[in-house]
Amino acid sequence: MKTNFNSSTGLLIRPARDSDKPFIAALHHTTRDDLRLIDAKRDFIETLIEQQYHAQTVGYGEMFPNAMYFIIEMQFERIGQIVVDFGMSDVRLVDFSLIPAARGKGLGKQVVQILQNAAATNRVPLTLAVQTLNLSAKALYLQLGFVITDTNGVYEQMIWYPPSFNAPITS
Repeated sequence: MKTNFNSSTGLLIRPARDSDKPFIAALHHTTRDDLRLIDAKRDFIETLIEQQYHAQTVGYGEMFPNAMYFIIEMQFERIGQIVVDFGMSDVRLVDFSLIPAARGKGLGKQVVQILQNAAATNRVPLTLAVQTLNLSAKALYLQLGFVITDTNGVYEQMIWYPPSFNAPITS
């Protein structure tokens, strides 16, 4: 299986290495502004964010034991990470985050399109869960052809079918 994905714009998706762990942990901290809204001391909030990161890491390992961890680079600089589970019946985008400076520049769209291409090559759908309140990510996924298949109030499950895939008929 191909594990490096390049785009003509200098975007590279490569397997994560042990040396990337501090970057991934720091990146996680940039995605938890919701916890920084808690009326508590900074040390408590930082400890809570670290605990959330640990719980997330353990949870992904249990729920997606075959998932692959990738680093996203632009011009050889780390700008994000994705966790992808290449299953028999789908490609699952488990987690996706970019550093703040890389957000809103179309790079996330490029990453998702690379994953859509991988799913299409394998003739399987691309699936993911997005936080209901993450309106910018949800808008991107809808723009790229994803549809919402389920919601639980906190997360919405979404799916994208390759053009050559016969999607199940839903009523």
